Order: sequence, then structure tokens, then C-alpha cells
Amino acid sequence: MGECTDLVVWRPQGLYCPAGDFYIDPWRPVQRAVLTHAHADHARAGHQHYLAAAPGAGVLRERLGDISLQTLAYSEVLRIGAVSVSLHPAGHVLGSAQVRLEHRGEVWVVSGDYKLDADGTCAPFEPVRCHCFITESTFGLPIYRWPSPARVLDEIRSWWAANAAEGRPSLLYAYSLGKAQRLLHGLREGPGPLVVHPSVAAVNRAYVAAGVCLPPTLTLGPDLTAETLARALVIAPPAASRSGWAHRLGDARDGCASGWMLLRGTRRRQGVDRGFPLSDHADWPALLQAIGDSGAARVIVTHGYEAAMVRWLQERGWEAGALRTEYGDEG
Repeated sequence: MGECTDLVVWRPQGLYCPAGDFYIDPWRPVQRAVLTHAHADHARAGHQHYLAAAPGAGVLRERLGDISLQTLAYSEVLRIGAVSVSLHPAGHVLGSAQVRLEHRGEVWVVSGDYKLDADGTCAPFEPVRCHCFITESTFGLPIYRWPSPARVLDEIRSWWAANAAEGRPSLLYAYSLGKAQRLLHGLREGPGPLVVHPSVAAVNRAYVAAGVCLPPTLTLGPDLTAETLARALVIAPPAASRSGWAHRLGDARDGCASGWMLLRGTRRRQGVDRGFPLSDHADWPALLQAIGDSGAARVIVTHGYEAAMVRWLQERGWEAGALRTEYGDEG
């Protein structure tokens, strides 16, 4: 399907806009990359020039180093070649954006990753009207329906309190960018100190510099006493579970905050004590709402459950197809 599209087509380097001669979230080095957000599967090193939403500049530089980066305020329009480009909030993480492309009266929107629930750590999702909507489908099956985020945060807080009462640290695995800050913001009132992995601390600094309100945290190191850790909630990226880092916490209870935790089998395979279904992606109802709110007659589905979503949309009258990408998760 990608070869017959107009504003965005598939190339080996990534999603390409021929009328503007740029790529969106390319997975191989290119001259000009427009980024939807700073997660590693969408923001890769090696491009000559980057364009992204201004609120995400700090996290991009934290992750990619000294890059040639141009930023746009949300809704600001930039002419690139024959295309008018603007970036609009996606509600996924700090600086996440949907890319709006307009050329000869035709409007396309590339969503990147998004969620519709506002969480206080990034600009909330903004529906953008278009003729063609390119949507993610990470959780594009009807089984994925998130519980209330407030309820999930209450469950985490109760789990943390029970562990603290036993004098055991609570180790919660969550992505360093976005999920960790969402948890810190939502759990700022708790039964003990908040402790973070160094990779989370680095991203926190970029969030605070961008004006996001986060509670004070401690970074795990040799100066933290056993008494402090016994009542602590420690937030670390999932990769830390495969290193010796977690061994410093001794007899900790561990959990994972992820949309994948909705399924019991996934929780078992993760090998944690508790799973908390908290996602920074849209669930099935939210995906359908975003598609409907876009007003698009044509929908192109990327990374996730593409075939199931395309079939569902086609059966209900949308012109729908899929584009192959190399996006996955933050890792």
C-alpha cells in the first residue's frame, strides 16, 4: 500500500514524504528526520538534521547527544519543500507530537505513539482533522481496555504501603522516559521515599527543565541506608532486571507498570510479583476514538496489530491498509 500513497510512502530508511524530501521517525540514517518523540524506536542517532516539538528538546538531547536539532512550538507551521508541516500534541510523553502534513489541499497526519488520557506530565492529545490518518496499533485488539489510571495508581500505592510495612523495598519497573515520570507525578504522596535508577534521574532533569512538576527523588547509590530503602518505592527501567543493579535492594518486592500487564500470561513471563496495567499508548476504544475524531476517510495502520485493525476498519467502511515499520517499544 505504501507505494501508491502520495504524502507518505515506505522506503528502506523509513516513512518518507516525497513532496518535502524528509522522513518521519526513520530507522536508518537520513539527511532530514522529523521526529514524533524521543523513545529509542522512533528517535535514532545518525541523522544529519532533526526537527521535533520544542517541549521534547531536552529529552532528545539527553538521549541523542549534540545533534543538529530544530524545534517547533505546537501548531507552528514550517514550510519544507512543497509541504506545510506542523506538530500537534500526542499525549504520549514529553514533547510527543503528531505530524500534520498539508500539500495541495490534502492533509495527512502521522500519529507516532499516542494516548488520549491526560496525565499531567505532557501536553494532552489534540485531535487533528485530516484526509488520511496514519495510526499506531500497539494495543490494537479489543481485549486491550485500560482500567482507570487513578485506580491503577491507587493499587501501586497500596502495594508499596504493604511492602513498606514489612520493611521491604518496592521495585517497580517502568520505561525511563514517560512512564517513570508519570508514576512519580501520580505517586508523589506515598508511605516512603521515591528512589530512581540513574537513567530515570537523567530524564527527570530534562522534564523539570521543561517545567514539569515532579516530586523530589533519591538516586540509588551506596549512600542510601537500608532503613531508607526499606520504605522506598524504587523506579527502574525493565533492562535493570537483567543486571546486578537490582541485587542492591536485597529482599525487594518487584512489579512492572505496563499495558502488557493486562494479560496474566505476560505477567508470568515477566517474572515479577505484581503487574500494573498502566500504558502510555491508546487502548482499543481510544484508538477508535482518535481515528473517528480525525475525520479521515483513509487510515493507514502501523506497528502493532495491523492486520486485525485494518480488517475491522475495512468492514466498517474505511479505506484502510498497513505500512510496515521497524518500531517496537522503547527498548
